[in-house]
Amino acid sequence: MKKIFLLVSALILTAACSAPSTNEPARPANVNAEKKAPAPVTQADAIANEKAVWDALKNKDYAAFSNLLAEDQLEVTGEAVNDKAGSTTMVKDFEPTEVAFSDWKFLSIDKDAYVVTYTVNVKGKYKGKDFPAESGRASSAWANRGGKWLAVYHQQCPVKPPMAPAKTAPKATTSPAGPPPAIPTAGPDAIANEKIVWDLFKAKNYDGFATLLDSDFIEVEPDGVNDKAGCVKGVAEFDASKAELSDWKTLKIDDDASLVTYTVKMAGQPGDGERNSSIWAKRDGKWVGVLHHGGTPVMKPAATAAPKESPAQPAKAPAKKP
Repeated sequence: MKKIFLLVSALILTAACSAPSTNEPARPANVNAEKKAPAPVTQADAIANEKAVWDALKNKDYAAFSNLLAEDQLEVTGEAVNDKAGSTTMVKDFEPTEVAFSDWKFLSIDKDAYVVTYTVNVKGKYKGKDFPAESGRASSAWANRGGKWLAVYHQQCPVKPPMAPAKTAPKATTSPAGPPPAIPTAGPDAIANEKIVWDLFKAKNYDGFATLLDSDFIEVEPDGVNDKAGCVKGVAEFDASKAELSDWKTLKIDDDASLVTYTVKMAGQPGDGERNSSIWAKRDGKWVGVLHHGGTPVMKPAATAAPKESPAQPAKAPAKKP
């Protein structure tokens, strides 16, 4: 996830210097007219921003936590997809005492947005009760809003060991005679894009799916973090023919990037399904997938028991293929 942009006030300054003199007293500048753009973000910057959210939680500084979130922020947890108000309310029950990070990855979406993924190990209290150390795979998206970097999305899924390889390799599909079927073109409608992806899964058209992913694509799942090749290989190993998609929510990150989150229920899958999220971005005039986070199990809202997942941050909490 990644970004930057520059604003210039030279014309305003020039006009002010060349304007005819008057006897009127000087008026205060309009501070809302223009705002400085933040400097280009590096991976170190992205990590520092993410850690600032966790520090606010550890310090119980909920005002600072709220100030790091965009007004339209979405947080995907097992219990719900929270807006900013829901996130700031939920975290007051969450008291992290020990937090350790690893496996950081940084991806620039465009000049005004970026994504960061990582593994987080947390120990602390939830609703006043201790919970043991837990590990989650996390992803967050940040966007430049009015010259300030703010978190617009966060999701976590529990860490699980890699799945054992299938005993039998999936059968290769034979291509019908004639030209291959045309792949629908992805666009700014993230829900439509995601439905295209699942139609390709059901058709077992994994090569077609690959054409919809950016070369720097990142997939976050309980059993690991995959690049484009790893993701394409993985989706060929599950049966999506009876997948049911529901609970769609979208977020416009900026003019060239959109987020979609939804629930997937698969045949034979235990529980009430999993929450998935994907980010689509416009690259060289073409909309492509840049991030997918899956494997967050749908859960009933917790009462007073310690959660099965770590609540969290800018879009924070402990979904499957795009």
